[in-house]
Amino acid sequence: MEEDGSNSIRRTSGRTRKVATKMVAALASSDNRTQAALARLDALENDNAGFEAADPNIDDDEASLDDDDQVYMQRKQSKGTKRKTRQAKALEARKAPRTFLELLNDANLESLPPHVPTYWKAAVGPPSSTARRHFCTVCGFSANYTCVRCGMRFCSNRCQNVHNDTRCLKFVA
Repeated sequence: MEEDGSNSIRRTSGRTRKVATKMVAALASSDNRTQAALARLDALENDNAGFEAADPNIDDDEASLDDDDQVYMQRKQSKGTKRKTRQAKALEARKAPRTFLELLNDANLESLPPHVPTYWKAAVGPPSSTARRHFCTVCGFSANYTCVRCGMRFCSNRCQNVHNDTRCLKFVA
């Protein structure tokens, strides 16, 4: 290998990338791209839906207590069992993850006066005369580049590599 930086041409693969025919058709129109973006947002919203809170009453096979620790735990539980159950119920109710729609429904926004703006009543103003700002889907900085395959934005070569490895909608046939 040459050590001097005079010939710093980056080698790339000559292999052509195969994109499934369904993906080519799906990504051809902007409507399909917006539907894919909304589907990604829904998937992110539902990521925490299956979250289960840890139950302290379930016995773990891998974790075990010594005899001294078990005696201490029995003494500690016998002191305030009634208070402990109330606290456990409160913690269980507090830690349960809720979706954004559940939070909006629980906020009781309908009871507010009509002049108060809410999430459901908020309206977008007139269109801006300036161009939209585009942000990198990897790091959040200002994005100048767009993925050819899926249309998502990225700001640098590093973010493009991360996007290609993890986020791109490249379903290879």
